[in-house]
Amino acid sequence: MNKIDLLNPPEINRRANWSDRYETKVAQWLTAWDGEEVPDIGFIGIPLSKTSISISGASMTPNALRELFANVTTYNIDHDVDLQELSVKDVGDIEMHVTDLLRCHQNIEQGLMNLYEALPNVFPIIAGGDHSITCPSVKAFKKKVNGKVGIVQLDSHMDVRNLEDGGPSNGTPIRGLIESGTIDGSHIAQIGIHSFANSKPYREYALSKGITQYTARQVSKEGIESVVEKAMEIAGEGTDAIYVTVDMDVLDQAYAPGVPAMVPAGMTSWELIEAVFMLGKNPKVKGFDIVCVDPMQDSRRATVRTTLHVILSFLTGYMKRYQ
Repeated sequence: MNKIDLLNPPEINRRANWSDRYETKVAQWLTAWDGEEVPDIGFIGIPLSKTSISISGASMTPNALRELFANVTTYNIDHDVDLQELSVKDVGDIEMHVTDLLRCHQNIEQGLMNLYEALPNVFPIIAGGDHSITCPSVKAFKKKVNGKVGIVQLDSHMDVRNLEDGGPSNGTPIRGLIESGTIDGSHIAQIGIHSFANSKPYREYALSKGITQYTARQVSKEGIESVVEKAMEIAGEGTDAIYVTVDMDVLDQAYAPGVPAMVPAGMTSWELIEAVFMLGKNPKVKGFDIVCVDPMQDSRRATVRTTLHVILSFLTGYMKRYQ
């Protein structure tokens, strides 16, 4: 295997305990990259959660997802799509520093740049980790795209906290991207923003930077399809690519008990799955991450399982681009 600097092979390669000639499990399809094949999609883990404001074991999520690969199939009955027709490989995890959080962010940006240099056409499916990973990830993604990037964010939180009180955290990725000049606020659409999870000064900051926000109530009243269509238009207007970031705390706490900052009256699982399916179909969407699940707080891995279904639903939409 060709070694990519700052990218370690997956720690877990879960295989199904038994086989059925007429059924393909994700574990049989999404296997470790051999360093030679050129896949369409690369699954990348970023096991970082020390930058989380809430107590979080989100660094364990990439491996928790891998452990469930043997439990689900590749077939989406709703859209009559079998994902095994896609070439998808698990390229491993970005190497984290034990104590230096800023070094971790540097590793994320450089490690992803190294990956994109080795596989320039790969579509990244990135599993965090907490939401702090999105800032360095998008910085690397913008260099890959070599153009303007828009963001569609599904999240209960705005993630525009100031960078002085505590430095970069899972509450600062969007502010970090704006303040660094990586993304223009007018190219950001946030879906699912929740009451009592954000402050008025940060709402005013977001609006002053041109960020468009759709609250959880708006999603419920207007419908997820309408909101996602508007968000894609905003993120796609005048940009060369769209990056999608999903914070699983956008879901109602009933659907996501294993997130560090859960909320009531959030989105339903079906709304999120429909949203990512639509985003996957959009040819301008060229990057995706999913963050903020703590397997240690997740009874029977319910939220991890939903996270895996969200990823597979996004890939279903991606396949629809070519059908």
